This record gives sequence, structure tokens and C-alpha cells, in this order.
Amino acid sequence: MAQRGLNKICLIGHVGQDPEVRYTQDKNPVVVFSVATGESWKDKESGETKEKTQWHRIVVYNKLAEVAAAHLKKGTQVYLEGRLQTRKWTDNLGAERQSTEVVVDMNGMLQLLGSKPVADKSAEPTETEGETGTSE
Repeated sequence: MAQRGLNKICLIGHVGQDPEVRYTQDKNPVVVFSVATGESWKDKESGETKEKTQWHRIVVYNKLAEVAAAHLKKGTQVYLEGRLQTRKWTDNLGAERQSTEVVVDMNGMLQLLGSKPVADKSAEPTETEGETGTSE
């Protein structure tokens, strides 16, 4: 039996913009948004702390897409499990293009972390915020 390998990615980051909802021809929801993850390190020469942000394109399908559309907003901290998928296409100028996305479908996971973004304070607390309304 041949080994098939493992294509799995786990991310914790902040949503970069409100999710965009689309629908397939079969009327199934698809939600697209970006998530920022960051890393920091101390520069050996200067001793200065350096930071780098990496942006990830996220595509969520079906029931999880409905959850994402209803609860994710710009700034929301989220935990995602999905798989990497690379798409190739030809742009309007005829150039070959490629992008890599994190696909979250029925085999993946999407979980809100922390509290809602500051701009959404009037909303009801989510399940992840607990009874006191805090994330701690």
C-alpha cells in the first residue's frame, strides 16, 4: 500500500477583513478571507526585536462557511485547521498565475478565540467568551 502523505495546516491569527460570502452553482456557501500570523525575533547584531507578518488566504466551505460568515469580523482571533491547495489560472493579461490557499472543509476546523473585535462590543458574547464575557 502506497503512503499518501499528510496535507494539514494549523493557524492561529487575526482575520484581516470581513469575510466575503459566495455561493457555488449548487447554492453551497463559500467564504473567503485572510488571516495574519506573526513571528518575532531578536536581531543578533542590534539586539532589536524584529517582527514579520505573514498573510494567508482562507477558503471555507459548506456549514463552516455559514459559521464563518455569521461570526468572523475583521480583527477576530481564530484557530483554523485545513489543507493547503494551490490553484493555477490565467489572468486578464494572459499571464499564468498561481496562489496557495488554506482550505477548511468538512475535514477541517474553525474556532473563534478570545473576545470579539472592539468595533463589535454591542453584540452578545460568543460561546468561546465564557460566562463572564472575557477570554481569560
